[in-house]
Amino acid sequence: MSCIPLLGEKNRWYISTFVERASSCIVSFVVSQKRDEATLQELVDQSPQAHWHYSDLMASYKELNYYPGKHTPMPHKSETYRIEGMNAELRHYLARLHRRSRCFSRCAEALQRTVKLVVYAWNRWQLYLQQYPKYKAFPMQFINP
Repeated sequence: MSCIPLLGEKNRWYISTFVERASSCIVSFVVSQKRDEATLQELVDQSPQAHWHYSDLMASYKELNYYPGKHTPMPHKSETYRIEGMNAELRHYLARLHRRSRCFSRCAEALQRTVKLVVYAWNRWQLYLQQYPKYKAFPMQFINP
């Protein structure tokens, strides 16, 4: 793994995710330094087709091509609660996303791989909870295949 250090004051990384509502699984994610239309369109293109896409009122979301689905920007959290909850879960399970002064990623590839591992464990956990709702389990139990 080659690593380019993330040195400098203003190195910001964004983690954008698509969450499927029925299973609470993350169906697509991207880690990038920009939150522009090209990056978000890549996220839409690599995710499975859906009938409805809900988002907040960020201007970039309005310009994306969601075909054949429909995009509905929401001024409140009534339809975006799943993704907001997932953002909180990512911050909870990844210390590098807590606070910039204490834990942070020095390598973009390390951040990408860490998010990929958490997404893998999270999705396996969500599917387990649907299959066995009475049995208690935690996401970190699902890291090893």
